[in-house]
Amino acid sequence: QVQLVESGGGLVQPGGSLRLSCAASGNIRSIDIMAWYRQAPGKQRELVALVTSGGTTNYADSVKGRFTISRDNAKNTLYLQMNRLQPEDTAVYSCYARQTLLSTAVIWGQGTQVTVSS
Repeated sequence: QVQLVESGGGLVQPGGSLRLSCAASGNIRSIDIMAWYRQAPGKQRELVALVTSGGTTNYADSVKGRFTISRDNAKNTLYLQMNRLQPEDTAVYSCYARQTLLSTAVIWGQGTQVTVSS
């Protein structure tokens, strides 16, 4: 079974930067997609960015050009570099992994709070 643990959230001023990390452990074979989602108070959870095992990335329009997702397979860690943060980026950010073995399983981390405020 895969476990995901996020870190790196916190309070940052508008225009600042943060880097989130998601460490994967356990049976991590055949994880084909990893992603970051976020959920702001009173809003639905939304996809922020994803990366496939082949290295293909995709971003929400609202973060394109500001956020970068990357995956270090040697360290079994997913990252989200967030630059030029804005108050509307405030949310709980959660790590996601899709694993396909005999069947497909979805795994979520516990989430980390990102607050952008002056």
